Amino acid sequence: MSIKSKIAAALAFMFAIIVALGGLGAYYLNELSNDSQAILKDNYISLQYASNMQKALAMITDPVERDPDGLSEFEQNLKKQEANITEVGELELTSGLRREFNRIRTGTLDPVIVSHIRQHLFGLDDLNRQAIIRKNEIAKQTAKDALLWLLAVGTLCFLILFSFIINFPGYVANPVRELTRGIKQVAKRNFEERLHIESNDEFGELARSFNLMAQKLDEYEHSSLARVLFEKRRIDTLIQIMSEGIVGMDETKRILFANPVACRLLGVEEAQLIGQYAPDVAASNDLMRTLIQDVMSGNKAEPERNGFLKIYDPGPEGSGLNGAAPEGEGKESYFNRRTHTVEVTPTGEDQPQLAGYVMVLENITPYKELDLAKTNFIATISHELKTPLSSSKMSLKLLEDSRVGALNEEQKALVANVGDDINRLLNLTGELLNMAQVESGQIQLNIQAVAPADIVNYATNALKVASENKHITLAVTAPAGLPIVLADPDKASWVLVNFLSNAIRHSPADGVIEVSARKANTFVEFRVRDYGSGIRPEHQNRVFDRYFKAPNVNGQVNEASTSGTGLGLAISSEFIQSMNGQIGLDTSVTDGAAFFFRLPIDAEPTNTRR
Repeated sequence: MSIKSKIAAALAFMFAIIVALGGLGAYYLNELSNDSQAILKDNYISLQYASNMQKALAMITDPVERDPDGLSEFEQNLKKQEANITEVGELELTSGLRREFNRIRTGTLDPVIVSHIRQHLFGLDDLNRQAIIRKNEIAKQTAKDALLWLLAVGTLCFLILFSFIINFPGYVANPVRELTRGIKQVAKRNFEERLHIESNDEFGELARSFNLMAQKLDEYEHSSLARVLFEKRRIDTLIQIMSEGIVGMDETKRILFANPVACRLLGVEEAQLIGQYAPDVAASNDLMRTLIQDVMSGNKAEPERNGFLKIYDPGPEGSGLNGAAPEGEGKESYFNRRTHTVEVTPTGEDQPQLAGYVMVLENITPYKELDLAKTNFIATISHELKTPLSSSKMSLKLLEDSRVGALNEEQKALVANVGDDINRLLNLTGELLNMAQVESGQIQLNIQAVAPADIVNYATNALKVASENKHITLAVTAPAGLPIVLADPDKASWVLVNFLSNAIRHSPADGVIEVSARKANTFVEFRVRDYGSGIRPEHQNRVFDRYFKAPNVNGQVNEASTSGTGLGLAISSEFIQSMNGQIGLDTSVTDGAAFFFRLPIDAEPTNTRR
């Protein structure tokens, strides 16, 4: 039975008690009223009539002042008495009065008749008085019975209601109090607490659900807590001994932990970091301000954000960052900054919630040093190779001159092959030198106002012979009225030449290559579209990576690209970005490939420059 049904039954029971007491009281009050009405209506009125008839008889029999109205008065009261006969024997007395009165009314005023009338009146009076006494006793008995019944029923109802008042609040309050006590115990992690409520209503169901919850929590506590604590200690130890600098914050940006490497790089003791609000620390610490700039920007679109930092590392006491530096001697080191957003999905919910942030400073100094050594090596070798190659090319030019001596056909073919090889090596060394310039961060730009048509004309003229050798048509679209762009003309032309040379290598003979320039918002877009084999979708996001050569549809490296280094597009990307431009591959093109780059429009016309 539910609590709602029990409360409704209790209220119905109280209503029934109220109705029973009210009905019993009303019943006995009605009985007392009837008894009182019987005395007043039946007997008291008859006594009144008898008294009036005695007075009228006295008026009739008075020898001194005999009143003739006494007969009519007696007649009226006698008629009323005849209509109010209620007691046994009252009819005979009333009939005797009528008989004797008729004799008097005929004119016979006999003392015997008068005496008979008086006797009848006395008998009528006595009869009604005795009836009043009897009915009064009945009324008293009725009142006594009513009192006894009301007292008995009222006492019973009082005891029941008193028991109800004492027990029912406890029936509701005791389970709630028991539940409150159980919740407090569970909040204190006393998962062995149980509720003992034996009932089949909602309280019983609540107790069973609570006990099941406590049992599950107890099982989880005993099965997982020790393991969780062990894992936490192990993770803390791993964080402390890692060579990367690690700083953790909660969702409110308060610092939870920082390992010794991070504290050393920040120049702050761990005790001064833990529990502090990160922006407060950043107010006086430049490195902390750099670490939390992604967090403070509120950008949650990317789960991980990277960035390279150059930081002075004092090194741990007695050694350098990697055990190489002597005591007290630090150095400029390179670190890869990564910011991770920690999200958790609460039990029973679908949406993850922010739980904190972890900033990692990965030491990449050895890799940077190796990369710098590699760049220097490539730059040195390329520079050293370029001089003898140029001399060799000059010697070939001299051999081709008829004034030096005539060459037969086989010698001319050999000289042409050697010339092609030298040109290929010169292009290779040029690309390597450009890449070394890019990697060292020493790109030298000569930014000036350039007409887009000049860049397009230079590139198409430079590759006119190569395209004619393969019978490829260059469809150029470069209106003369395009806005002037700000760029380094040599490097912008180099990029367009690279695009065109790639398109020629990968286009079939007798094909068409579209070269166009058009305005695109605040940029001018240069576009090269070929109808060759194209680039597979899974490789499109890697075409601008260094040393990457896109394979063909069969998974093999294109024969046309075997002579390339895989550096041309990477260098092109660096050149265009250094000129505040944009570069990319149009992935919507499926029959061939379409590369483009955009250069910013000169906001100040040339004729207004000073």
